[in-house]
Amino acid sequence: MYMIERQQQILHFVRQHKVVKLVTLTKEFNVSMETIRRDIQQLMQDKKIEKFYGGIKYIEPVEGLIDQRLHEQLTEKIAIAKASASLVQDGECIFIDSGTTTYQMTPFLLDKEKLTVVTNSLPVAFDLIGSNIEVILLGGKVRHSEKSVTSNEFLFHFEHLNINKAFICASGVSLEKGISDFNLEEAITRKKIISISQTVYVATDSSKFNKDVAIQVCPLEEVDVIITDNALSKKTIQHFSDKGIEIKLVNTSEEHQ
Repeated sequence: MYMIERQQQILHFVRQHKVVKLVTLTKEFNVSMETIRRDIQQLMQDKKIEKFYGGIKYIEPVEGLIDQRLHEQLTEKIAIAKASASLVQDGECIFIDSGTTTYQMTPFLLDKEKLTVVTNSLPVAFDLIGSNIEVILLGGKVRHSEKSVTSNEFLFHFEHLNINKAFICASGVSLEKGISDFNLEEAITRKKIISISQTVYVATDSSKFNKDVAIQVCPLEEVDVIITDNALSKKTIQHFSDKGIEIKLVNTSEEHQ
């Protein structure tokens, strides 16, 4: 098992159990205490866990500003975004939401012909200004922390849209609660887009799996494909596959070649 995959599995294990002793981790992952200490040190640097005498505990996440989150798991986000953009065909109308992973799609779309991008992300709209891509920006209130626009029914009529493919981000992905987000207004916008889109893709890195945050966006039955990085554990992949959820894994090492 690669180090990054093991660390991701350790994080999932700690997230599920909340508080775990180091000796428990050595037995669970069949590695030495020295190896576990190195993994724990990295997870502590990433502010995923806290250490106490003899064990560790999970740090519950809170949503940071978009500018702060842009650099988190950047390699994974770019790989996922590139794979997402490869699914877009000339002449389609797609939706790109305000997440930091979907934002990375923009440079991979510039060679598409007769493409229309609907978005509530100001950075996505700005990146596409001057290109051949037609941009439709949702009308509504600007959410400063996310540089996004949360929809307003009086300003924007969703029934006028014909979206072929929607690319949605997630702060949480679980079998029990489906796709979740921190902000109610963002969740409402995504719900509406999902309801009118022909195909729905969730683009999110593996750290978002097996956790729920404040607001449910939709159950997994409303999602067609989840695109994520290959650090996702085989156990998690199997659990989702058993429920009929399609997961497309992206090899992040290709981004360094």
